[in-house]
Amino acid sequence: MNTLLLLFALPVSTIILSIVFQKILRSPLLVAATFFAIYLIVTYTAFDSSFLIYAILYTILAYVTAILTRLICQIKTRYHLYEQQNEINSNNNNGAIAIINENQNNATFNGNNNGRYICRSGRR
Repeated sequence: MNTLLLLFALPVSTIILSIVFQKILRSPLLVAATFFAIYLIVTYTAFDSSFLIYAILYTILAYVTAILTRLICQIKTRYHLYEQQNEINSNNNNGAIAIINENQNNATFNGNNNGRYICRSGRR
């Protein structure tokens, strides 16, 4: 096995794809299960059974990356909600009313929210 592939290419691609899958699936356990299934197939089709240890390590890496991505999105969402709530409180003359639901980590505005992006990392 190529050492550069095992120690650089596969971990970097695992990190990048686990961020993408976390944004799509919104579940770190599903991201880890998907990567384990992919690496399990790759283990027995392209490599020998000694690659199974790397597959488990890459699955753990995907899980940790998905959890970190989820935490970053939650922090970003809470910051934007706090920022928007302060903006509404300071500009009370424009008539915007915010309904903040902390279970889903998003806000619904009856006024103009100036096109701000909310990460939407909460469960639906």
